[in-house]
Amino acid sequence: MEILNTVAALQAHTETWRREGKRIGLVPTMGALHEGHLQLVRAAAQECDVVIASIFVNPTQFNNPEDFRLYPRLPEADAALLAPAGCTALFLPTAADMYPQPSVLRFDFGPLEHVMEGAHRPGHFNGVATVVSKLFHLSRPHRVYFGQKDFQQVAIVRQLIADLSFDLELVAFPTVREADGLAMSSRNRRLDAAARAVAPRLYQALQLAQKLVLSGQASVDEVRTAARASLSSAPGLELEYLELVDAQTLQPLQQWQPGRTVAVCVAAHLGGVRLIDNVVVTQP
Repeated sequence: MEILNTVAALQAHTETWRREGKRIGLVPTMGALHEGHLQLVRAAAQECDVVIASIFVNPTQFNNPEDFRLYPRLPEADAALLAPAGCTALFLPTAADMYPQPSVLRFDFGPLEHVMEGAHRPGHFNGVATVVSKLFHLSRPHRVYFGQKDFQQVAIVRQLIADLSFDLELVAFPTVREADGLAMSSRNRRLDAAARAVAPRLYQALQLAQKLVLSGQASVDEVRTAARASLSSAPGLELEYLELVDAQTLQPLQQWQPGRTVAVCVAAHLGGVRLIDNVVVTQP
């Protein structure tokens, strides 16, 4: 596995691989890798000739400076995990290389970004779209791999690809979970023992909502209320949102529609760490 520290180095390799007719897979990450990331790398290695994993803690997508400062950074440990997973090249740029001048570009994804993460983290998806666009231009992948835990992000990137006519395929993989159901996340490293013991309650609330949706016996409001109530007694947990939304439009549901695919999405603060999760269910 090669480690590429500059934009110029990545572009030079990309041009060579393209000339040689190799299929390129890209796995964008912010590092502090876990099994969910490695699953994406292994899938890319099976489906592509070349796999690029990027590690870049992107400052433009953080609206909380403290969250940016505390985000785990473990490049040496990450590199040791990537090579055996099938990564061909690790792109490890600096902020100065990715942003040689301040970015003034502004994206607007309309209704997709005005709910949930977009409503609670102003500017977040503009930063995501900016850095992802840069990575697409620099690495010129045929396929790009994302985890479904960031459900709204996947929808935003899918729209970005369509709107800007990027010639690539987005591949989304299901959320990878710990044995107790907690969605794997780089931020989990920051949970202390007490918070870590409470964290699985998020998934339990999502499972409750999923069960109620499949039962067909509760209204949208009743499902939402029950799931939120199940978190009210979780010690130290501050619920930011728990929403039932249409899986395509991301708009909050008002009533059921047989056969519609629904996403139940949650975000909460626990022990100073912000966690998100979701489940996807099709209405009977």
